[in-house]
Amino acid sequence: MRFFKAVCFFSIALISAAPARADDPAQAALTPVWEARLPRFDAGAYDAKVELLLSKYEAATGRKLAPGAKKKVGLKIYTDSGPGMATPIALVKAVISAMERRGFETENIFLVGLNQMRLRMTGYLPAYAQGDYAFKGHPIYVLESGRYYDPVWFYDSPLPSRFDPIFAEKSVEGQDPNTTKEQDRKSFLATPLFLDADFWINLPVFTDHPILGINGSLVNATLWNASNTARFFRSPANAPAAVAEMSAIPELRQTWALTIASLEHYQFIGGPYFNSLYTVSEPHLWLSSDPVAMDSMILSRINRWRERNGFRGVSEDIHTLDFAETLGVGSTRITPDRVIDVDK
Repeated sequence: MRFFKAVCFFSIALISAAPARADDPAQAALTPVWEARLPRFDAGAYDAKVELLLSKYEAATGRKLAPGAKKKVGLKIYTDSGPGMATPIALVKAVISAMERRGFETENIFLVGLNQMRLRMTGYLPAYAQGDYAFKGHPIYVLESGRYYDPVWFYDSPLPSRFDPIFAEKSVEGQDPNTTKEQDRKSFLATPLFLDADFWINLPVFTDHPILGINGSLVNATLWNASNTARFFRSPANAPAAVAEMSAIPELRQTWALTIASLEHYQFIGGPYFNSLYTVSEPHLWLSSDPVAMDSMILSRINRWRERNGFRGVSEDIHTLDFAETLGVGSTRITPDRVIDVDK
């Protein structure tokens, strides 16, 4: 294990950087987004479509999602909007089944979530009065326990932990109030995903966010995957820059195989707090190794639903996706041939 320090030295440059031009030759080869249609939102439909998507991905990329030297795979789930807006359990079970078919043992497929209470509320951990739950046999790592951060793996930024509490208070729950100034500027990364696993799969849910624009693929893999991140919410520039920089960390990217997201439910305004009045359901399942593309696709949908309901679109002054594109994490260009319908 080596010392890792992702210094926030180019945040200012990001704020003024222009996104990559559409005619840039380097942007010509775009990573596909595979899309499947779900006939129902049940276990059987998810199982069939997840297998189809993964098979298409493996055939197209030549990468087999099989056990390697570590013989483990991690699944980063999202439960932090609470019941009604969490990664569908049927989707997670389908991904687990697909990994078991590829040779992973049950106990070597682990789940990573942020908050214990929300994991219990959404069915990923058992209620206190029960002993049984949906993922018995699979380790579930609760990041806010503090047990899954390593002191030598962190994202370093001069931003202090003072912040506006916009759905970010969970990032500092349980923190020692006597934390030193040096510790105060560090966000420790969840090491199981990139140190313990051969690869990991991101399983986000999409909502809007007043500071980040989109709470989805990029954010689930970064701010909701590290400690002490509430400090970035002090201004509209800090959090988007942090998301982009953290998503570009080489070690995280090397093991982050892909993202799978269901549109069984997503929220177009009022997020990331769950509000059933502003949720939408579409029978689509997406898979891609480009999180920027997936967030760009949902952004256009969210804006469309906002306009239909008389709301303004997500602010164009929020540059989370542009920053991530500038750092080479992915591309915001969604061309007609980029989305591949696997059902055809």
